[in-house]
Amino acid sequence: MAEKDIAEKLLEDYNDVFADIVNVLLFDGQERVNPESLTNTKDKSQYKADDSVLHEQERDVSKFWSEGKIRIALYELENQTDVDNDMPFRVIGYDGAAYKSETLDEELKERYPVVTLVLYFGEKRWKRFSLYDCLGDIPEYLKPYVSDYKINVFEIAYLTDEQVKKFKSDFKFVADYFVQMRKNKNYIAPREVVKHVDEVLKLMQALTKDTQWGDSIEVERKGVAHMDHYFSDRIAEARETGKLKGRIEMCLELGLSVSEIAEKNGMSEDEVSSIIEELEAEKLQKKN
Repeated sequence: MAEKDIAEKLLEDYNDVFADIVNVLLFDGQERVNPESLTNTKDKSQYKADDSVLHEQERDVSKFWSEGKIRIALYELENQTDVDNDMPFRVIGYDGAAYKSETLDEELKERYPVVTLVLYFGEKRWKRFSLYDCLGDIPEYLKPYVSDYKINVFEIAYLTDEQVKKFKSDFKFVADYFVQMRKNKNYIAPREVVKHVDEVLKLMQALTKDTQWGDSIEVERKGVAHMDHYFSDRIAEARETGKLKGRIEMCLELGLSVSEIAEKNGMSEDEVSSIIEELEAEKLQKKN
């Protein structure tokens, strides 16, 4: 789990990627946040629970947004691969700890807002976007005294094509992959330059749980490369190491046809059919 968490943070921790995510998701692509205006802050905070023990909670990525000496806001990213129905409670705790830190900072001249973005990469729709959504039926006579708390959840797989096109950093490859897979159950890698190659591949492996993304990390490259080159490398290495069967099996589970599998893997339909026959024979042999 620790490796997965670290991999998710590596790409987003780059200022150009972080600023791009904020600008597209919050400001419709307007370049309001410049990478140069972001500075890292600690991602951990402490709190005391009912057991009176000091606990530690960790944000995924946190950065201050400043203009000159004026701190405008604290942006914080949270990554989710599965729906968390208690996310509003978690965000309240995170944001509350951040605001508490402000009150304890004696050198701070002016308070600033805390903005948390939840990046959700699953296909199951997210339903609970506020505290009210989590609390069930609140009596009408009690509602005036119960403050609601809304969270900013962005369902990456459900971004529009127009939104994906607005990304200028490597995060566009991540968003494009999840959108394509949701819509088509297939991914056609774009021929565009990848800047943070290692971090993109590691993030994709962490989010998709597909180890073949990790196989490409071992392919040594210098300078920049195109996304479709890396995707081709995955297929080439799979052929050499015998992992292609597993990939085709995964494609079959996703409901892809023989022709779609052939196109996706750069193979002929006869080659795909032959491997499918081998897979079926292996399954039959295991049953016997």
